[in-house]
Amino acid sequence: MPAGFARLRRVLRLSYGQKIYLLATLPLVVAAAAIALLVANQSRALSEREIAVLEAQLITAKKEELRNYISLARTAYTAIYGNALPDDQKAKTAVAQILAAMIYGQDGYFFVYDYDGTNIVAPRQTWLINRNWAGLDDPEGTPVVDELIRIARQGGGYHSYIWPKPSTGEPAKMVSYVIGLQDWRWAVGTGVFLDDVLGSIATARAETEARVRRTFQWIAAIALGAVLFVFASGMGITIHERRLADAKLKKLTQRIIDTQEEERGRVARELHDSISQILVGVRYTLELARRRLGLGDARAEESLSTGIERLNGAIGEVRRISRDLRPGVLDDLGLGPALQSLVEEFGRRTGIATEFETVVFRNRLDQEAKIALYRIAQEALTNIEKHSGATRIRLMVRGHKQGALLRIEDNGCGIAGRRGGATRGDQADGGLGLRNMAERMEQLDGSLRVLSSASGTVIEAQVPLTHMLPPAGKAPKTGTSA
Repeated sequence: MPAGFARLRRVLRLSYGQKIYLLATLPLVVAAAAIALLVANQSRALSEREIAVLEAQLITAKKEELRNYISLARTAYTAIYGNALPDDQKAKTAVAQILAAMIYGQDGYFFVYDYDGTNIVAPRQTWLINRNWAGLDDPEGTPVVDELIRIARQGGGYHSYIWPKPSTGEPAKMVSYVIGLQDWRWAVGTGVFLDDVLGSIATARAETEARVRRTFQWIAAIALGAVLFVFASGMGITIHERRLADAKLKKLTQRIIDTQEEERGRVARELHDSISQILVGVRYTLELARRRLGLGDARAEESLSTGIERLNGAIGEVRRISRDLRPGVLDDLGLGPALQSLVEEFGRRTGIATEFETVVFRNRLDQEAKIALYRIAQEALTNIEKHSGATRIRLMVRGHKQGALLRIEDNGCGIAGRRGGATRGDQADGGLGLRNMAERMEQLDGSLRVLSSASGTVIEAQVPLTHMLPPAGKAPKTGTSA
């Protein structure tokens, strides 16, 4: 599984050109998509408002139609109702017959309920007649009969609900207008189904969606053209600016490295000329104190001796730090002796078996290359000591036709190995030490190669021929050997 993830990461790793492409186009694509979605949503919202207005107008027209139907019915029974007493059954029967006969269209009819909920008139749905429907709700839970009676008691009004359509028996949206005959405690009303209204609304909504899609397509086409134009023009500018920035960054990085080397040299001189002299003076002072206390308590002499030993160790450590910061042998004798001294001191300090091999250079390395190779060797040995668990190392430096090669081998656990539950610090994908090595080689236009396995690690640093000086005998100027 780890190998599979590693392969996937290599596949997904973007090249320099791909990164530039994404940086140049992704913001434009996102902005264009956001604008297109915003316009489409605004268009859809506007259309929905227009559809809502259309729906309200159609329903208003239906309601006016219902009021007209009720007015016609009222004209038909007003004479009978106006001259009848509240318990005049004959008059009630006559009015019910009049309303039952008033049917219109395919599904239009009048209905009558008494205030107790019993149906009196339902010419197209006779199964409702003479049955009490108080508490009846439609499939969506909307009260039907009770709400109609409540509206009738208040004088009249509209009510919408789901009701079986007489012509099909299928439930459909219906709006009713009902009035109350208060003397008889009747709720008289009629209703229309809104199929045609809903059909008109659905058609309008479909047309709106088609229009929104066309608008979105036009916006997408225009945005794509703009993206391509901006990408084409911006790509040239970006690449040009990127090259300038890379050149400036390279120079800046080189200046930083040069400044670091100068600062290390200065610190090394200060450590040697200042701190070491002070510690030597302390050592002489303690020796004098030991001689003066020699005739006193023996434990005082032992304490002073221990102090002297520790001060001697501090002096040696300061001198070692001074050598690490800027080894004098690198400037005085060249790269080969400096690396040999580094390896020997590493072996003495760590107990790791060391092997050093070099070939006399025909050409000499310039100062910049010598410093870079020495620092790479320092970094590699530090990582070996801290992380690898190696028992043997081999360092080789030599010149060849293409330039110079520094090779460091160890028999440790490898970069991906683990020792004591901790992962080795310099991972190939992002360790600070390896990045520093790679940057040093990049400044020299060289290359850094890292080969790692469970049986050890090999680091190879290649310096190009451009950093090799002519042989001493052929060069008009003098210099140190590599």
